[in-house]
Amino acid sequence: MNEIITIAKKEIMDNWRNKWLIAVSAIFMILTLVISYFGSMGSAGWKDLDTTIGGMIALVQILVPIIGLMLGYATIAGEKEKGSLALLLSYPVSRVEILIGKFLGLGAVLAIANIAGFGVAGIVIGINVKGVQWGDYFTFIFASILLGLVFISISMLFSCIFKKRSTALGGAIFLWFLFTMIWGTILSGILIAKYGLSAMMNENWMAPTWYYIASIMNPISAFSVLVSINVTPISTHLTRYPSFYTTPVTLFILLSWITISLVLAYYIFTKKDL
Repeated sequence: MNEIITIAKKEIMDNWRNKWLIAVSAIFMILTLVISYFGSMGSAGWKDLDTTIGGMIALVQILVPIIGLMLGYATIAGEKEKGSLALLLSYPVSRVEILIGKFLGLGAVLAIANIAGFGVAGIVIGINVKGVQWGDYFTFIFASILLGLVFISISMLFSCIFKKRSTALGGAIFLWFLFTMIWGTILSGILIAKYGLSAMMNENWMAPTWYYIASIMNPISAFSVLVSINVTPISTHLTRYPSFYTTPVTLFILLSWITISLVLAYYIFTKKDL
């Protein structure tokens, strides 16, 4: 356990020295304040936190996966390329301890950045707006952290698969496009090909069950659903989600991505000859 904590602390300190933690916190804070003040309608003036969350969902879906992938893509491949991984393994520390320590350290970096950035912005908004629903805002922060942990674990898996830092970076970029653009585009294309665009434009039309299952398997969609069904103003307008889109289901999907990615990363890491 001491080895895991030591490795986690090293990851936190490395990202602190590289200003990653400060930069990400500042990005979260500034974007939240800008969206809250200017809103999506272009009218200046502070919006409440629930309205701000509605505007932030799409931004977090793009930004948090990028940050998670950038934090984790060089975790193993980068260390191996520099030669520091062999040195680390020469100490009395196991490979599973290295993976867990790095994951916890990078997860802490992302969590601190989320809490600091969104927290400071939330306090500023709370000072200027009455009747703040802090529970909804905390749910949004928690879901954002969970989404980031998913992409850290996935990027660590790719870092174990590839030998070079540059290749791992390419894999991380592909993953971002896959989850943010390609996944949804493929599913929409299948729907259009099967049912036709005119049928889909009907206000009473609803996609088949398989589409919703395939869609929510994407961690970004699972994050969006998790926030949408738990933030009161957004959930009151949801009439098109199927009944199985629930909080336990979305949490299970996100946690499954983390667990499976780390288990596969460990399996590949133990098979590599370093």
